[in-house]
Amino acid sequence: MKVVYVDNNATTQVAPEVFEAIRPFLTDEYGNPSSMHTFGGKIAKYIEEARKNVADLLDADDPQEIIFTSCGTESDNTAIMSTLRSYPEKKHIITTKVEHPAVLNVCKYLEGIGYRVTYLSVDDQGLLDLNELKSAIDQDTALITIMYANNETGVIFPIEEIAEIARQRGVVFHTDAVQTVGKIPFQLTKLPVDLLSLSGHKLHAPKGVGALYIRKGTRFSPFMIGGHQEQGRRGGTENVSGIVGLGVACQLAKKFIKEENTRVKSLRDKLEKAILAKIPDTKVNGSLTSRLPNTTNIGFEFVEGEAILLMLDEFGIAASSGSACTSGSLTPSHVLRAMGVPFTFVQGSIRFSLSRYNTEEDIDYIIDKLPTIINRLREISPYGKTRH
Repeated sequence: MKVVYVDNNATTQVAPEVFEAIRPFLTDEYGNPSSMHTFGGKIAKYIEEARKNVADLLDADDPQEIIFTSCGTESDNTAIMSTLRSYPEKKHIITTKVEHPAVLNVCKYLEGIGYRVTYLSVDDQGLLDLNELKSAIDQDTALITIMYANNETGVIFPIEEIAEIARQRGVVFHTDAVQTVGKIPFQLTKLPVDLLSLSGHKLHAPKGVGALYIRKGTRFSPFMIGGHQEQGRRGGTENVSGIVGLGVACQLAKKFIKEENTRVKSLRDKLEKAILAKIPDTKVNGSLTSRLPNTTNIGFEFVEGEAILLMLDEFGIAASSGSACTSGSLTPSHVLRAMGVPFTFVQGSIRFSLSRYNTEEDIDYIIDKLPTIINRLREISPYGKTRH
């Protein structure tokens, strides 16, 4: 069966170049980089090379500002918990209502143990009101943690302005950039972010590896406590193959960043325009201007999203109804609800997220199959009589 994969915000295929780069570290070069002997010790240089590649993609000042983790969730947790331990006298956190569960659920947990959390609202385009942010900051604020771009809608937040507000008020700022790294250019030498999270499997590296950027001078308390690895900032034997793969993936991301913002964006726009033109009672959820080049979230009124996905799957088309981390839940998207998207659209919203491996033929195939799927579902929908 033909497979058209447009769920790249959930995970990406491992790039062939990445696979070839990590192969030796799963076979012949299996030493522990912390070992005293040459066989193991020589592996450390490959970790440092990967660290440089990650720093280069982010345009960070110093590769030592990068520590390797197991995933984006660990990076988010590390950033949040480290900051709170570094400022034990402060008990206030600011975030948004549309964060990934890796941040949102941590904040809910912290509320349960005595922290005060402000959840910023978004408008119907998924955008923030920076005046609400400014008003929320007080003397007790330890951390502002706001995602760079939303995983469901692709909406990009004004991180430069947010970071500047945080710096002026003397508050640590963390951004979950898991969906953003590799899709748009970064310049951390000019962007006053204190902490930034990323995940390898979102940019064609393997699952099980991530990274956290810690700006030099930022207070830091380790989350994973153990050995001396990562200069004592993250204990545990390094996932060498994953780290090497992430380094190569970052090299490739830098090479293809223009393609992400031209050819991939053009494919996304073609898909979106065709769906809106061919299928009535549809709408794009989120800003049309401030968003990632690969993502579109489209609501199909009077249809269940789960049914759409099942029928797309019959044709070999892999898409999503939102975050992979909440796909097992029947609860409507917290992101779309926060945006005030009408319930009749929320239930039938589908996310299409492309990558550089998608082709014109992939998009044409979806455009050919999707209208028939939606028409069939609407014919049997219990809401059919209410359609206009």
